[in-house]
Amino acid sequence: MDQAAKPHHLIDSKSGFNRETKTFHSLRPSIHLPPQHIPLSAAEYAFSLRLLNSPWQHLDSLAFINSSTGQRVSFSEFISKTQTLASYLQSVIGLSKGDTAFVLSQNLVQVPILCFSLLSLGVVISPANPLNTDSEISRLIQQCNPVIAFSTSSSAHKLSNITTLRFKTILLDSPEFDSMTTSSPPIQKLDHVEVRQSDLAAIFYSSGTTGTVKGVMVTHRNLMANVAGAYATERKSPAVLLCAVPYFHMYGYSFILKSVALSECAVVMERFDLRKMVRAMEEFRVTHLALAPPLLVAMAKNDDVTGGCDLSSLEEVVCGGAPLGKDVISAFLARFPRVAILQGYGLTESTGGVFRTWGAVESVHWGAAGKLSAGFEAKIVNPDTGDALPPGKQGELWIKGPAIMKGYVGDPEATSTTLVADGWLRTGDLCYIDEEGFLYVVDRLKELIKCSSCRAGTCASISSRDS
Repeated sequence: MDQAAKPHHLIDSKSGFNRETKTFHSLRPSIHLPPQHIPLSAAEYAFSLRLLNSPWQHLDSLAFINSSTGQRVSFSEFISKTQTLASYLQSVIGLSKGDTAFVLSQNLVQVPILCFSLLSLGVVISPANPLNTDSEISRLIQQCNPVIAFSTSSSAHKLSNITTLRFKTILLDSPEFDSMTTSSPPIQKLDHVEVRQSDLAAIFYSSGTTGTVKGVMVTHRNLMANVAGAYATERKSPAVLLCAVPYFHMYGYSFILKSVALSECAVVMERFDLRKMVRAMEEFRVTHLALAPPLLVAMAKNDDVTGGCDLSSLEEVVCGGAPLGKDVISAFLARFPRVAILQGYGLTESTGGVFRTWGAVESVHWGAAGKLSAGFEAKIVNPDTGDALPPGKQGELWIKGPAIMKGYVGDPEATSTTLVADGWLRTGDLCYIDEEGFLYVVDRLKELIKCSSCRAGTCASISSRDS
């Protein structure tokens, strides 16, 4: 239901709880997605948001910086490289809409260029962790059935025994790939591909509600809904984001699209090392940092690493993967008192964040994962009776919205167990939502055996699940 059409007299102004339907509604500003019938890829949508909302759209500001080499890619170069690569992949390689591309790579500046090119062609992206074993990679490839793979010189050997690919593996860190993005003029004019919002855009990997790795099918509209919930703040210059989270995780991948939509400059780290991260933050005057709890804990407690560094540009830290303890938050704020810590809850199956904190006031709610994001609805359901519960009561968290996955690839049984009537997704997490609308994650309903599945998949994007 559109937020404007909700019976507001039934919705609590603090918690968002509708006492008639027993459903929690988002009190955030509404998101505005294009009508579903309009053909539009997630890449086109991100570019359109940049043109509509960015005060720097006419300036050729920086899009990406390689923190190791200092390589810089402006937005005009990014757009040109994306279009040139798409033309090459279409006319020379022969990729077409509906094909799947397996991407085995650490974070590189080339990855966003590749992703935007593939999305514009309607090619399904399936990113995976390069630390996976050969056998794990083989199982993932069986699930997503790709026709081509993109990797790096350090990881391509793990694909050497894969015989089902129609095209050869392309190395992202090779001169060959660089030439694919810089041919001028393009080898052949790009034939327009009509991509529907309901088309499959990506397959990510998650352990879902059991310990076995599943391919999560995400549509273009799912990704668009995730990007639509990003808000640009008024500032004198573009934000500089350092994403210390792998792009093959949904948590990290979402920042590829968001940074373009918000005209942010993204600092890309190939390998995550605390000292190198701090040096990059100082050198490139990073304003926003996205990371997992271990790095935040290290920043809070290792004075020998952060001491002496000028991190005065830092405004905001987004932390996901597990709830932060009060002692950790206190220690971090004692060292960085002007920095807001934003936490959240999300799943691969929800295409990223569902709950999150906004601003300094919300960030001091210790242990909370934030308030319900725009476009989502939530229920707390008694796992024994199936009844929806009011604020303050513990139960299984159910969520609903335009960012909810299409299903698990090749696994209708798991899909029907997780996606239930009327589009609700059962998270399997025991939670409660308090009288002010803040989510608290208590436990899992079932004890999960994760084994190596967190290495194989994307785990949860911003939640305590799969961390």
